[in-house]
Amino acid sequence: MKTKRIMMTVLLSLLALSFVFAEGQAETKTDNGLTHIEMWYNATQTEVGPLPDDWVGYDILRDEFGIELEAYSLPSNTDDQEVKIRAAMAADELPDFFVASRAAFLDLVKAGMVADVTDCYALMPERTAIMFDQDAINFTTIDGRSYGFGTPSVIVKNEGLVIRKDWLDNLGLEIPTTIDELYDVMYAFTYNDPDGNGKNDTYGFGAFIETGSGHEIYPGRRFQPLLGAFASEGTWDMSADNFGLQVRQPEYYDFMVVLKKMMETGVIDPTWMAYKKDDFRAAWKQGKFGIFREQNSALHSENNYAPFDKNFPEGELIVIDPPVGPNGDSSVGPAVRGLRIWCVSADAAAEGKLEKICEMFEWMGAGEGYILCGWGQEGINFYYDEAGIPVSLDTDAQLGFGQAVGQTYIQLRSMAFNYASDLELVSRYPSYNAPTSGKPMSSLETLYDMQSRKWTMTNGQDSMPLPTTDLKTFYEQGIAEFLTGKRELTKDNWTKWVAELDKMGATAWEAEGKAYAEANSYLI
Repeated sequence: MKTKRIMMTVLLSLLALSFVFAEGQAETKTDNGLTHIEMWYNATQTEVGPLPDDWVGYDILRDEFGIELEAYSLPSNTDDQEVKIRAAMAADELPDFFVASRAAFLDLVKAGMVADVTDCYALMPERTAIMFDQDAINFTTIDGRSYGFGTPSVIVKNEGLVIRKDWLDNLGLEIPTTIDELYDVMYAFTYNDPDGNGKNDTYGFGAFIETGSGHEIYPGRRFQPLLGAFASEGTWDMSADNFGLQVRQPEYYDFMVVLKKMMETGVIDPTWMAYKKDDFRAAWKQGKFGIFREQNSALHSENNYAPFDKNFPEGELIVIDPPVGPNGDSSVGPAVRGLRIWCVSADAAAEGKLEKICEMFEWMGAGEGYILCGWGQEGINFYYDEAGIPVSLDTDAQLGFGQAVGQTYIQLRSMAFNYASDLELVSRYPSYNAPTSGKPMSSLETLYDMQSRKWTMTNGQDSMPLPTTDLKTFYEQGIAEFLTGKRELTKDNWTKWVAELDKMGATAWEAEGKAYAEANSYLI
């Protein structure tokens, strides 16, 4: 009897939810009676192309769920993604289901352009059990209501400082351990012909602007190992006894002096301010620079490593400790949990699409859809080994999920993965022999290596309040002006600029950040 009462309670709850969704307009149908859903997704591998038109998931969604999915990939660069979402917001042309940065998400909520999804978690029991704990729900909760799905976006601490070991060997240099030694190696990589081709065509350090979800403010993620040498990594110092914006710390100015020196002496690839993510990755694969921060899969997974291996069969990219600064500080950067926000447009909810979107999202997070999005089709893109782990098929048609064509079929992997299970890690990062050099490779070992380095754990920093648009612009322009020489980088000029930053709203932003951090127990 008890079991029957529980089942009845669940049924009544779901029935009540169905009435909630029924309050909107009738579900929008296509001419063939299907529910049309336009989705903008962030691709798993931006280098290989979008989800193919013959992806079998389209057929399953159509035949089993009555959904006609129209999927488009967002730009690879997070800043470009932001521009696209905000342009759609301004034009009132948001897709039905899409990824948004936290900054865009907050503005969308204020504008009433995203749906309240508080009652949707009950419609996705398997996904909710795996991904949506209370912290994840709190990440998208405003005034007691949830307006988006905070799904895991990354494997924690999956990046590291990388160096061309073969260049060190060619020049008879040791692995640098301090910030001064790192600069000396950068200089040698730039001016001492480390690749031995007789040309002046290499740089010591490479980067691009990547500011992520706000916890790695301009100049961004790729510079965090350098900032870490001056205890200035991340946007915020989250310590209870010294909370505040890192840019206020005296050591931040010392970092600026080093970066300015790198630019003046030409040891950093001068294109870094213009590079997009794909440009940056193409550059290191072409041997343009020898030190950079990179992600484990982008560095050593088979398809991603293949171009470098072809260009430099004798080349070797290794992970090293972040440099130690003058006061003994060192960090790869701030480590946060990392959540990606999926939103349903208010228009889609008003048209009755919310429940169908939940059905699709649930399917992608468990069972058949989870396997299809994460690894593809058994017998075509993968096979199961004796331990039940999906293994990429090695085919001439490159259809294995670790191969160039096969990777296009798992472009929705980020919608499925929880980024923590052994099934995902072992199968996602299999060992292999590099195609040209034959060297044994493992991006999983690279991941473990990166995770073993010194990081600064700052959970919650990625959900901290964001600056106003005017303050953010003033901040970024000021840093860029000091680096490019438009403003002379002196201690006095820096102090004056920080004072200007306060007048623009930094003081109020910092106070808001402290109140939020204290309220959510994020101080360390």
